[in-house]
Amino acid sequence: MERLVRAGLVLAGLLLATAAFVVPYREGSAQPARQSFDIVTGSADGGYFPVGEQIARVISHPPGLARCEKNGVCAPSGIVVSARSSDGAVDNVLAVNEGSASSGLAQASIVADAVAGRGPFRKAGRQSHIRVMADLFAEPVQLVVAAKSNIVSFAGLRGRRVSLGMAGTGDDAITAGILQALGVHDARLRRDGTDAGAVALRDGRIDAMFVLDAAPTPAVADLLARGTGRLVPISGKARDRVVSRVPGLSADTIPAGAYRGTGAIETVSVHVLWIAGDTTPPDVVYGLVQALYNPANRGLLAGDSRPAQQIRPGESASLMSLPLHPGAARYYREAGLLPPPRQVR
Repeated sequence: MERLVRAGLVLAGLLLATAAFVVPYREGSAQPARQSFDIVTGSADGGYFPVGEQIARVISHPPGLARCEKNGVCAPSGIVVSARSSDGAVDNVLAVNEGSASSGLAQASIVADAVAGRGPFRKAGRQSHIRVMADLFAEPVQLVVAAKSNIVSFAGLRGRRVSLGMAGTGDDAITAGILQALGVHDARLRRDGTDAGAVALRDGRIDAMFVLDAAPTPAVADLLARGTGRLVPISGKARDRVVSRVPGLSADTIPAGAYRGTGAIETVSVHVLWIAGDTTPPDVVYGLVQALYNPANRGLLAGDSRPAQQIRPGESASLMSLPLHPGAARYYREAGLLPPPRQVR
């Protein structure tokens, strides 16, 4: 079984579609069979759904689509990719593992927990059918606190009202792991989506909230602009502790100017992976990944999805090992991003 030595040893370069038209088939010609390939993402108003939509829009190859006639620009002929909303990363992993979804998006740390059968997968056990197709983009962890509070570090969260993210999502599991790693056991926790959490913080019903999303996040930008919220860095020994104790997290920085009037903010981030089941044919995965990273599609990224806009070749995540789909491994070897397999003598 191929293994992805670095969950982000990968590259990236998402894609958005140019105008396309349908080429009519000649009478008597055989059309390729349509094959559905779905991507389970997250809530319809979350960040993952538009990323899934962008991928689907660019690489789908329904019969007769002219822009797909160039080799590798789209998925293999007849494959129609679609984005599907879901309850988030944990459910996505479970759905892909059991075969009720073709593929899905999930944070690297959640995939690592799934493969090991720990954390939110302790009851379900090891998710042994998960394989990584691609490392897409990094999500920084943003800790936003009430502007008038005296919270300046994680120690200040003890006893406070803190929103971790929507219940059952990867955000919830990851931020809970961060608090546990830092010994913050007595915070009063609640689970809200980003927009609901921002309203609660603005109205004084919570003291702090975690947001896992590319910066600038509109809800966070609004809190900072109103003067009702401020960002607290995850830095120094606290950051070192989080990185060493929460698999899949790595040191990162929200760049200066991401939010008006703010300097660089040290934090941690997690990479978002595109996963599929181990029964997906290697040729199908190879074609999908080849289309995902085709240079002809890379310039089409400037769409509505901020995370997708940040995908760039050569991204690196953490040093954990995760199972890589053989179809993806073939593409990465051909692209010079993985060493050739060892010859057994």
